[in-house]
Parts: sequence; structure tokens; C-alpha cells
Amino acid sequence: MTGPLLSIRDLAVGFHGEAGTTPLIDKVSLDLGRGEILGLVGESGSGKSLLCRAVMGLLPSTRLSIDGGSVIYEGRDLTKLTVTELLQVRGREIGMIFQNPTSHLDPVMKIGHQIAEGIRFHQRLDAAQARAAAIELLTQVGFPDPVRQYDNYPHEFSGGMRQRAMIAAALSCRPKILIADEPTTALDVTIQAQILQLLLDLRDRFGLSVILITHDLGIVAQTCDRIAVMRNGRLLEVGPKRTILSRPVHAYTQELIASHPSLPVEEHVAVAKTEAPSPVKPRPILEIDDLHVRFVTGGAFLRAGARTVSAVKGVSLQVMPGESIGIVGESGSGKSTLARAILGLAPISSGHITFDGMDLALQPRPTIARLRRETAMVFQDPFNSLNPRLTVAQTLGEVLKVHGTAPADIPRRIDELLDLVHLGPAFANRKPRSMSGGQCQRVGIARALAVNPRLVIADECVAALDVTIQKQIVDLFAELKDRMKLTLLFIAHDLAIVRNLCERVVVMYHGEIVEEGRSADVFAHPAKPYTAALIGAVPDINPDKTLLAPSSPGASITNPAA
Repeated sequence: MTGPLLSIRDLAVGFHGEAGTTPLIDKVSLDLGRGEILGLVGESGSGKSLLCRAVMGLLPSTRLSIDGGSVIYEGRDLTKLTVTELLQVRGREIGMIFQNPTSHLDPVMKIGHQIAEGIRFHQRLDAAQARAAAIELLTQVGFPDPVRQYDNYPHEFSGGMRQRAMIAAALSCRPKILIADEPTTALDVTIQAQILQLLLDLRDRFGLSVILITHDLGIVAQTCDRIAVMRNGRLLEVGPKRTILSRPVHAYTQELIASHPSLPVEEHVAVAKTEAPSPVKPRPILEIDDLHVRFVTGGAFLRAGARTVSAVKGVSLQVMPGESIGIVGESGSGKSTLARAILGLAPISSGHITFDGMDLALQPRPTIARLRRETAMVFQDPFNSLNPRLTVAQTLGEVLKVHGTAPADIPRRIDELLDLVHLGPAFANRKPRSMSGGQCQRVGIARALAVNPRLVIADECVAALDVTIQKQIVDLFAELKDRMKLTLLFIAHDLAIVRNLCERVVVMYHGEIVEEGRSADVFAHPAKPYTAALIGAVPDINPDKTLLAPSSPGASITNPAA
């Protein structure tokens, strides 16, 4: 029997500050077999990424160091190698896909060149051969027009497309081990399924070994051979995925499993379905009629090449007071553009948006003024949506002051807002850098509630959070909706969360609504193949469920409205 390809033994990483040494990785021992996919799971701050960075010799600070243990790869202890020797291992032997592609792609270098660079260096191909290989990789990771997009820069792509480029760059070196740090966080469910299937295919074709860092147990259930659970820098338990998922030993693992929003779920909207109909039908709080939003892209001064992109195509939708509606679809389907148009942040090319009787197209200035007073938005990135230089109190106070709250009432109102989102008064003087992602997102929600909104739009607001924090935020939205009688538009690519939270779901594809209805009905009996493909691509915690639905996303996308 052959030994493991990678063997971590009693690895310890510490932070050396003025107050002494703080252990961050506490004597972790872990093996990775040849051709194995190992799922490394745990909440934010558990040490997953730091452990893998230590393996690569890429500790993010000079105050961090490996204080003990070994990392044995093919007979060599990587912790003992020189910087020059490690350079020969990174990329060629062990590749890594980072969670934030924006920070790890060169902004002034074309995407294709960044991928071809690794191919030329490690595979010794000429420029034409490297270009062809890079285009093939772009095709494999889901770029719709790889020949043209080869010459585009990172800023010209969405976050999901940048992540695909990062994956292609890591695979270009043909490593024996691939460390994937939350590689599908920014991707919608169908592309996520395609990327995960790609990792499985690469493992089968090339014997690639993978360490998959994730907070989504649905991903590890359908992708990984073994699961390792970490918390606070310690390895709590490790074993075959079926054993861990069916008979978890540690209480924390049991909590992770219980927090996963798998489909199908229990009926959470039964009360809404069984309520007696109101004798008087209320007026919609929001009405969208044949909305079109177009943008001109490309071209330059005195140069041709400009083209018009239709981001939203003829969308019509009614939102009733107190409703919670989930808007789902792949990246580029027009979800966020629709949200921005509703709030007056994106220009309307044609059609109408009516908020409580006021038409944004016919009465733009008074309608926008009212939207500013009665609507709010919660953004995707909990860290970047907050000013890092302001305390929580200053952030909330700024909004309250702009909206006319008397200065003497602002401290009391700040305490009320923090109480609403279950943060204590002690958070008032904290800054974003001293808070977790979930805490920052709660502050973002508190900021949205500061205007006493009637309508809240949440745009992928839990995508960057681990699963236990996701559940807390979703539960908070459900509580606030009932407590404050909010109307909620919840944009997400995680259909399981939408199914749990929203009474109604709207499915978008290429700027159009292809299906809408009650969540229970749409998820149980999707009318369109595209909707069925989205639902089938949701990772399920059941390891016997296939990763891709029989009606694959690729097939349904060709005619989503069929």
C-alpha cells in the first residue's frame, strides 16, 4: 500500500507579537492520499486557509511562523526548504486557488496572458501553443467566448468570471496537488457544479489530489472522499465523508450539519400559504412594467467597436407589501442590475418602475427622493461595504443625521438598531477590522434599517459568509420581516436559502424572467428546464445525490424558456 502524497504532522503556526506568541494552528496532523479529494471545513477563522498557506510556505505576515511539526511531500519536508526550492514546488507540484481573485490577478495584464505565462514556464511551450492551451482552459472553466476573452483584463469581468480565470491559472501548471480555497464562493450554482465537476474530472484523468477548503457541507458531500473539520486552529475530527455526515462525533460538526440549508426542506412558508385571503386587495408597493436597461460598452474616442448590451429585457413584476421575493439566476442574468434600477441607481432605457404609486420614469426626482427615504440595500461584501475608518456608531450616525434624526436622539437610536440586529451596545465603538464577516453584515443590515425602510433589497448578502453565519443572517431577516413588516427582495445564487426564506421566487436568465411563482411550487415542480437545472445543481448534504442534475445546466441554458 502506497503512503500519502502529502503528510502533515503536528504542524504548529504562531503569531509572534509584543505580548508573546499566540498559537493559530495547534499541532494539526493530516494526510492527503494520491488522487484523493479532501474537504477541509470549518467557520471563518478556524485556520483552514492558514494551514494550507503554511503548507505552501505562503504565510501572510512576517510575524507568523511555523513553530513546529513537518509537511512531508514525496519524501521532502517542505518546512525545511529554502525560498528557491519552494519556488520549484509552488505551481508545478502544488497549486493554489485563492478565495479572492481580485487580489491575486494582475490588474494590468490580460487574463489569457496570465494563464499562458504558467503554461510557458512549466510546460516549455511556445507562445502560439501556450495561447491555444490557455484558450482550452478558459473553455473548460466556463468562459462563453474564450478566444475573445483571452485578451480582456480582470476588471472587465464579474467576480465569478475572475474566479474562473484564477482556477484556469492554477490548473495551467498541471500540479499534482491543488489547494482550492473557497473556489466557488462567488459562483452561481450551475457554474459551481461545473467547476466542481471539472475538479472531479481532473482527478480522474490526471490523478490530481485536491484539498478543498469550504464552509459548504453540500459541496464536500458530493465532491470529497474524506472530510476534516477544523475550529480555532485545531483538527476536531477527520474521516470518510459518509461517516462524518451520518455519525458526527464532535458537537461542532453536528452544528455545521444542522445549519446546512439542503433541499428539500420543511415547509417554512405554510403560514403564508394558509392565511385567509384579504377581502381588499392591497396596492403593490413596487410595480415593474416592461423594464429595459441597456448599456453601451467597448469602443473608444475616434474608434469603432462600441456595442449595446441589454442587461434587463422586458421585465414585469409586482411586489405586494410585506412580501419576501427571492430573485435567482446565474451570474450575468440581470439580478443586480434590476435591483439597481429599482433604486434609481441604474438608468432606465424604457419601461416603468412604480414605487407606491410614484413612477420613476415620469417623476424621476421626487420618486428617487422617496426611494432614498423608504428603501435600503444590503450589499454582498460585508467588509468593503463599510467605511474602514468609521466606528459602527459613526456609520449609523451618519445615516441617521442625513435622514433628519435629531442629534440628541441619535445615540438612543443607534442602541435600538444594534439591538435589532442582535449586537450589543459594546459594538458601537468598534471598527470593521475588529469584527467578523457576520458581525459586519449585521452592521450593514442595521445601516439599512436606520432609514425605517418599507422595502429592503439584499444583494447576495450571505454569499461571503460561512454556513453557520449564513443561517444566523437568514434567520435575522425572517425575524425583522415579521417584526417590522418589511417587504424584502432577496437576490441570491443559493437557491436553498431562497427556498427557506422567501414566499415567492423569480428566476432570471439573460435579463429576462423565465419563471416565477410560490417558492414551494417552483421548487417542487419547476415548469422550465432552466429552473430545474438550477435546482438540480444545488449542492446537497446527501452524498448519494449526483453533483449535476440529469438535465444538465449546459443543456437547459440553450433554451431556458422552453
